[in-house]
Amino acid sequence: MNDRDIVSLKLIIKYCDEIIGTVERFELNYNNFIDDYVTKNAINMCILQIGEVSGRLTDELKSIYAEIPWRDIIALRNRAAHAYESVDIKILWGIAIDDVPELKDYCVEILNEIDV
Repeated sequence: MNDRDIVSLKLIIKYCDEIIGTVERFELNYNNFIDDYVTKNAINMCILQIGEVSGRLTDELKSIYAEIPWRDIIALRNRAAHAYESVDIKILWGIAIDDVPELKDYCVEILNEIDV
């Protein structure tokens, strides 16, 4: 694994932490999330960044750690960046609550495996 992968994984973890922290800080639930454009935009931006950084991961890393749907993460980034209004808010919330903590744990696990 090269340095670019290590830096990228650390950035993904950072953005995951920002999403998790935003949910906790504002005690978000689905109802107040959909009504608060500031937190919605903040979480969307972090998801966008996760997709951007995921695109920098080497093909080697993505094939070794294929349990994560890297291609889908990158595709969501493209949709969030180019057609934000078409992103389903329920899907965005589900990603923030369910997928982001799982992605963070997985990236931490990868870094631990390579002993960084």
